[in-house]
Amino acid sequence: MKSLNGSARALVDTTAGEISREIYVNDDIYREEQERLFARAWLFVGHESQVPNAGDFLVSRMGEESVILTRDRAGKVHVFLNSCRHRGMKVCRYDDGNTKSFVCPYHAWSYDLDGRLIGVQDFENSYRPPFDRTDWGLVEVAQLAIFRGTIWATWDKDAPSFDDYLGEARFALDLGLRPWDGGDGETEVLGSIQKWIVPCNWKLIAENFAGDALHVVSHRSVDMVGIGPTQGPGRRDDYGRPHLAAYPGGHGVNYGITPPVKERSNYTASPVTAAYFQRCWEKRLARLGDKAGIVPLIGTIFPNTSFHLQQPRTILVSHPRGACETEMWRIYLVDKEAPEEAKRFLRLYYIRYSGPAGMTEQDDMENWSYATSASRGRIARRYPYNYKSGLGTEAGRDPVIPGFATPRNTSEQNPRILYKRWAEYMDAEDWSAL
Repeated sequence: MKSLNGSARALVDTTAGEISREIYVNDDIYREEQERLFARAWLFVGHESQVPNAGDFLVSRMGEESVILTRDRAGKVHVFLNSCRHRGMKVCRYDDGNTKSFVCPYHAWSYDLDGRLIGVQDFENSYRPPFDRTDWGLVEVAQLAIFRGTIWATWDKDAPSFDDYLGEARFALDLGLRPWDGGDGETEVLGSIQKWIVPCNWKLIAENFAGDALHVVSHRSVDMVGIGPTQGPGRRDDYGRPHLAAYPGGHGVNYGITPPVKERSNYTASPVTAAYFQRCWEKRLARLGDKAGIVPLIGTIFPNTSFHLQQPRTILVSHPRGACETEMWRIYLVDKEAPEEAKRFLRLYYIRYSGPAGMTEQDDMENWSYATSASRGRIARRYPYNYKSGLGTEAGRDPVIPGFATPRNTSEQNPRILYKRWAEYMDAEDWSAL
């Protein structure tokens, strides 16, 4: 790998807790990531509630690739590369909608909802001998998985199953993507996707949510403002005792653990919402017992899918657009059976907290963009970032939370494991080496 001068591990010394700034600003490294990482890993594409009916589609992204998420006439979900097999034109140029087929606007090649090529201009007369149209359908992902409503895909046929890819981090997604009562009901996307661009590297965002608890000092002003769901100051409900958990696959989660008390006094700013969450909490206690108070607050599923799974409940994908540019996509989740008044209240709360207009997110974006601009110079690149917090006090197996967990919320173990896994991808030739 000439662009990395031999080895990614040389730039990511997680034993010493030092990481080169090159991995955040170097264009050659960024281009290598598209092949070594984003073409192999499992990536978040969307949510089932965004394509509930046959013919529904959503244009999403996997790394730099535009993809079409759609549901065919038999109800099966597909993810296709959004590129015509004839001359590469984007087959679908709308963000979302419903269609009977996908017709390329350039030369009118048309594709059925299952990706089959069904229409070619003057096919019978112009192509002699005729080519086999079954070989020229839309390019489909190698593997697709649906996990509690969320849709994931990979381009690599040799990648492990999604369950194996998650490993023990499956615990966080399974617990956090359930309805708030802990049952097996459905959640849905609330409103549309928020999309905006931040002048920073995507990895800064991934590590921020993977378990960087030290940065909360930058949210001091937001904590003093009453943007949360309770009356008075604060920006979210009580998340209890923090607990960091890291996983060999590069995933990191910051859990909150609260005692299984009978009443929760959050959401006092909306009596209807408060009553709904109290009913959910009582059902959750009955279903989950001592585990009812375990909530995956924030986390990152490697490489670039981050989440809040308390309140706000949201998934953020940091789509790479360049070494120093990221397009952020955020969706908000809500229990499908929640009262409409509760959904309206949560919608307003969510956008005050997160997204391009959210006060908390604005603090984060300022940090990421300034860190990037201050790291691009030739002198700055000579000096590594410091990831030494918690070195020598690494976590062990936790009796309650799967993974390598620590109650020390100031440890930087989760970012270190994320970058260790990043280096493994960048140095490995294929999945057998991973």
